[in-house]
Amino acid sequence: MRAADMPYCYPYPHPAVTTDTVLFTVRDDRLAVLLVRRGAPPFENEWALPGGFVEPDESLEEGALRELAEETGIHGVYLEQLYTFGQPDRDPRERVISVAYFALAPSEMLAPAAGSDARETGWFLLSELPSLAFDHGDIIALAHQRLRAKLEYSTVAFSLMTEPFTLGELQKVHEIIRGEALDKRNFRKHILSLGLVEETGHVRSSGQRKPARLYRLQQPGTLQYYR
Repeated sequence: MRAADMPYCYPYPHPAVTTDTVLFTVRDDRLAVLLVRRGAPPFENEWALPGGFVEPDESLEEGALRELAEETGIHGVYLEQLYTFGQPDRDPRERVISVAYFALAPSEMLAPAAGSDARETGWFLLSELPSLAFDHGDIIALAHQRLRAKLEYSTVAFSLMTEPFTLGELQKVHEIIRGEALDKRNFRKHILSLGLVEETGHVRSSGQRKPARLYRLQQPGTLQYYR
């Protein structure tokens, strides 16, 4: 169909729209992000975030989930919109606006496998990222900043854990995200005062240490906000 035959079609340059997803997990007690090695230009053979162009008949989130699944084989992760990146020169091909998302999942639930136009996948520690394509370094930095901020008012950290868990394990995840040690007594007092977790009635034994009580999130599968 010609543009002249389409209602509300204007002779004005249209930018392309992509999505990029920052998938965080915890590996070896450190925060890691999933990257793909690009199989096509531009930046062929360089590391980048999973992502790609949004199809005309899908929403932004649908596009992000589809690209993540096609390039890494990962489905069903917690996904939240992060920010829109639109510098005119961010993509050498054309004017491209990217809507970035971040995702969280426990490491033991993830088994990435390269597909689509990704040559391989790889986990990289946040402190040891390789050279990245496009402006993906900026996207990852902002995603980490957002993740740290959300610790203060939401249950986002629980998306990186499997149940049941001890309060010590929950504190460890908070420390990994924040990059600093937390006072054990104050952390536990704060978490329990929020009414977000409940005891399972079971304990976990580890060597000679005193058995630790096991907890679970009171409303599993939902991100809760509090103040």
